[in-house]
Amino acid sequence: MIQGSAIPGAAEASSTAPRQAGYVWGIAIAAAMGGLLFGYDWVVIGGARQFYETYFHLSSAVLVGWANSSALVGCLIGSLIAGSLSDRYGRRRVLLGSAILFGVSSILTGEAGSFLQFVVWRIAGGTAIGLSSNVSPVYIAETSPSAIRGRLVSLNQFAIVIGILFAQIVNWRIAQPVPSGLDAVAIWHSWNVQHGWRWMFIAVAAPALVFTGASLLLPESPRWLLVRRRESEARTVLHRIGGPAYAADELMAIERALAADAAYRSSWRELLRSPARHILLIGVGLAVLQQWTGINVIFNYAGDVYRNAGYGANQIFLDIVITGTINLIFTILAMFLVDRIGRRQMMIFGSLGIGISHLLCAWAYHAHWPAAAVLILTLSAIACFAVTLGPVTWVLISEIFPNRIRARGVSISVSALWAASFLLTYSFPGLNAKLGSAGVFFAYGAVCFLGAVMVLVVVPETKGRSLEQIESEFGYADRGTQMM
Repeated sequence: MIQGSAIPGAAEASSTAPRQAGYVWGIAIAAAMGGLLFGYDWVVIGGARQFYETYFHLSSAVLVGWANSSALVGCLIGSLIAGSLSDRYGRRRVLLGSAILFGVSSILTGEAGSFLQFVVWRIAGGTAIGLSSNVSPVYIAETSPSAIRGRLVSLNQFAIVIGILFAQIVNWRIAQPVPSGLDAVAIWHSWNVQHGWRWMFIAVAAPALVFTGASLLLPESPRWLLVRRRESEARTVLHRIGGPAYAADELMAIERALAADAAYRSSWRELLRSPARHILLIGVGLAVLQQWTGINVIFNYAGDVYRNAGYGANQIFLDIVITGTINLIFTILAMFLVDRIGRRQMMIFGSLGIGISHLLCAWAYHAHWPAAAVLILTLSAIACFAVTLGPVTWVLISEIFPNRIRARGVSISVSALWAASFLLTYSFPGLNAKLGSAGVFFAYGAVCFLGAVMVLVVVPETKGRSLEQIESEFGYADRGTQMM
């Protein structure tokens, strides 16, 4: 937990009700479009992989793992450069650049004539994911009133889930039924292998165009504008968000925090000093936990998960759509709970719920339970993730860092997320072959229980606090404040 007095004026700012709710939600939804493209691009590969693997003659676990995880190299690159780019050029411009990169990379991935071209453009698409996954939640957090910030930042995860479901439905509708008994030559010449997987990737160009247009209409983050000494523009944005009184309170709180920051030089090195080091470790720990719960294995390797349980090829596509639907329903529930229950309790509950679901799923594989049991247990894990760790991790990472190092701290945390995701996705084919499905799900379940302990011990509660209050309580605005 953390202790410390709030900075003067912050309480008034946080309690000011926004008078332009439609405007606030509008810019949050527009910024969250990056999450929709992130979700689509991230999950589309789950339906396309069995076809492009045949097209490119991928047979070894190493090549299969590289094809499925290569985009994560781009995610890591994008997240590493996102902080510096958004600090230099602004949040809005980075969102616009990621939207353009999404569109271009999706079309060229679908047009790839060789495995090398496929990997290069998957990495480019991953870079767009890395950029948007950093900047979208930061932008929303910096433009949101504290009373509804959790819900608005959760829009990013909601958009990710919409993108996931969109990709699953597109894959399901594009893929033609696979007749049984086809030989290798007939399968290679089938429409799915020659053309279907290409259209699965190209389809994301349409929402990318919408995101590009939306990014052009976004205002810049008022906190970034104040750092750049553009007070009149920041006041205009805050006025549109909540009216003149809200703008005055927020300007006072932000400027006071910036004045306190001015006494300390901001640099990457500062992240290694206390109290920033402690906050960074929390951010990295949350990011790694979100990935090592193993949920993305269910999305990226859904075919293997359900095939090993006993489902046929055509039924698998429908099962995948069901997972996306459950993901969407419980993400909506999370948006109503995150500003009521609190971030910390939701993270603990989610880690335990996913862990129990995974352990039961491991036993289902070991005891050869019916395929429906595996489907139900994976849906249970997805539901627990969607209502807790999925959205709340992004909310916490966007909240806990002080203004002057927020972009850098989020950048490193999200980079850790993508590095963890790469290890998870790349290692699954080999682990599955060595440990079997039961062993893999048992391992993921153990990680979840360890994650619950980590959250209980080190993660603070941030519900209902303004960003400047959180900064003060971590010991930035008041060096007398203690953190424990």
